[in-house]
Amino acid sequence: MTHQCSEKQSSEQLGSEQQGLAQQDLVKSLFVQQFASAAELVCHAPGRVNLIGDHTDYNDGFVFPAAINFGTTIAAAKREDAVVNVYAHDCDQQSNEFNLSEVAFDSQMMWSNYVKGTLLALMKTYPEIKGANLVVTGNVPQGAGLSSSASFEIAILKTFAELYQLDLDGIKAALMGQKAENNFVGCNCGIMDQLISAMGQKNHAMLLDCKDLSFEDAPIPSNLALFIVNSNVKRGLVDSEYNLRREQCEQVAQHFGKSALREVSIEQLNAAKEQLEPVLFRRARHVISENARAVATLTALKNNDIASISVAMKESHNSLRDDFQVTTKEMDGLVEIIDGVIGNAGGVRMTGGGFGGCVVALVPRAMVEELTDVVNTAYPQQFGLEPSIYLCTATQGAFR
Repeated sequence: MTHQCSEKQSSEQLGSEQQGLAQQDLVKSLFVQQFASAAELVCHAPGRVNLIGDHTDYNDGFVFPAAINFGTTIAAAKREDAVVNVYAHDCDQQSNEFNLSEVAFDSQMMWSNYVKGTLLALMKTYPEIKGANLVVTGNVPQGAGLSSSASFEIAILKTFAELYQLDLDGIKAALMGQKAENNFVGCNCGIMDQLISAMGQKNHAMLLDCKDLSFEDAPIPSNLALFIVNSNVKRGLVDSEYNLRREQCEQVAQHFGKSALREVSIEQLNAAKEQLEPVLFRRARHVISENARAVATLTALKNNDIASISVAMKESHNSLRDDFQVTTKEMDGLVEIIDGVIGNAGGVRMTGGGFGGCVVALVPRAMVEELTDVVNTAYPQQFGLEPSIYLCTATQGAFR
């Protein structure tokens, strides 16, 4: 989900550390312009890409994301009163001011609700916090499914934790961010986006158990790049179809008398095939098989077994296409184009909620230039759309 701001950055490649420093310099200078004084601190929280494990999070399942070197950067200074004054550079350079004692939803300035909802959740545990002057800028590509909103929430929480010396850890922060999105903004997201933004480890991906929030990190081999391509398909039906998929999964869990599909085995599902509507059976088969693939990918990554990762990512994409039905012909085409170049030397699949958005590939660095050329040529020829390519590195979470 996105906090509905325009995308200011140029679309493509990046130098990770230079980009981070540029964001810091920008936000510091903007703070001086806005508030005629220097910021007390600068905080950053990354976006994320999910390598495998989609539509499993709200089924208490496993996901396998990495924090990426696109994110939200905030410059801040404390105030003596309870007023929060936010300047959002990427949201048409809008400002929003509100009092912490009178937080209300703003349907005209949607981005401000991420700040308000997050601070409401924070104040339930830390009612003593006061206001702040904030300048926010972000370079997570909007609408690409790389989690600009969770990055925004976690950056706000990190900023207030630093300003007011709160003993806030990453797990609690992730839960607060999720609560803000669920209860205030009105998006029924799982916990993955917030938790990886808070707790990602540099150069690693994380297997996260969405049931108990335990996690395990695995190093991404240094010869592999995170190659992300936005299909630039306008994402339609996302909210209604997302909610429908969630309801369908819950129906199957109820059929088995379980709280979530996590508690149902593939053997149980197959045995009940005749009792379930075909579409419900397929939805559940995706989730249960996807959980198994996510767990297997952790082991494969630890063993540097790229061939097994390649198979798992291909099976994941096919399952999302055929059983969960959330891909588009353009996303399927991108996966085919990339797979045709990298074969079993890497892996590729759609990532995120679907119906548009991105595909993610683990690609040998030696193949990046060739792959970039092929995607930039073949994709427009086949689909009449220009791709946006992001060459990413796995970066550190805000609370790690």
